[in-house]
Amino acid sequence: MICAPWRGSLFRYIVTDMDKSRGHDTASSGLYPIAEPFDQRLVDVGDGHRVYVEQCGHPSGLPVVVLHGGPGGGCSPTMRRFFDPSSYRVVLFDQRGCGRSKPSASVSANTTQHLIADIELIRETLGISSWMVFGGSWGATLALAYAQAHPDRAACLILRGVFLGTKAELAWFYGGGAARFFPELWAQFVRAIPEDERDDLIGAYAKRLFSGDPHEENRFARSWTRWENALASIESRGLGMGDAPSDYARAFARLENHYFHNGCFLGEDGALMRGLEQMRDIPGTIVQGRYDMICPPHTAWQLHAAWGQSRLEMVPVAGHALSEPGISAELLRVMNHLRHDAHRLGL
Repeated sequence: MICAPWRGSLFRYIVTDMDKSRGHDTASSGLYPIAEPFDQRLVDVGDGHRVYVEQCGHPSGLPVVVLHGGPGGGCSPTMRRFFDPSSYRVVLFDQRGCGRSKPSASVSANTTQHLIADIELIRETLGISSWMVFGGSWGATLALAYAQAHPDRAACLILRGVFLGTKAELAWFYGGGAARFFPELWAQFVRAIPEDERDDLIGAYAKRLFSGDPHEENRFARSWTRWENALASIESRGLGMGDAPSDYARAFARLENHYFHNGCFLGEDGALMRGLEQMRDIPGTIVQGRYDMICPPHTAWQLHAAWGQSRLEMVPVAGHALSEPGISAELLRVMNHLRHDAHRLGL
């Protein structure tokens, strides 16, 4: 099914605020111009969900699937800019419940296993045998989970801002670790939660994000989204950037909280590290900001040390955001290099 062009306040937020990521203008970063999709469709993935999918670049180019973050972040036009449009066939999609996928903010039949199945359905629908997998933050989590489930379909992984969905990582960001660096922002994040519930902020926010009261859900969705956005860039300007549109914030916060409240649906804690044997022959590159406050570099280092086929590029002056200049430059360099590796990767 062909979709109408995406417009409105949510589109403007994705293109401007989200892509610039707190003041970084990607227009001067050397990225490729934004390519218009040659294919847009809604794919019925079952369970009442329809997932927005777009293809950009060269229809016969090297296939690469882009996995956005969050969960609930949605894909944006800037994500197309890391790929030479004359060399790559770029597939982007909004995961269940977010972006242009329908229904918005739905957590019904929305788990990591559902998303992995959706990736496979999209691959089969588009007639792609195997592809590169490009993902950052939660997108890196999903890329690893997908590669471990379908190692014969993932030719290589390009990961940024690694998150493995562990209790320790969630405790860092929602249990007071990052708060030590941003105490004034943390105070605003916890202010609306009663003190006797602050030992489990993910659970406390879950009660309010799924309360059934639209006003309450929107208020706490903005607060949840504000905390993460404020820490995305190394040049954080705090909470004075303005709120995301309510429809974006609600989908982002509900989906992210739903996944985090359920251990990202990965089973036992540390499952992705234990599953590395399943993808032992898959090569990959990890691009990590040295001063990433959302996904600290220790996790990327652990992954690299255990994954024999990986290369780790630590970007010295960078935080978490895709649009950090050093992160963007390194990802662009990696993708330009991989244009010449089709034979080695079996593509």
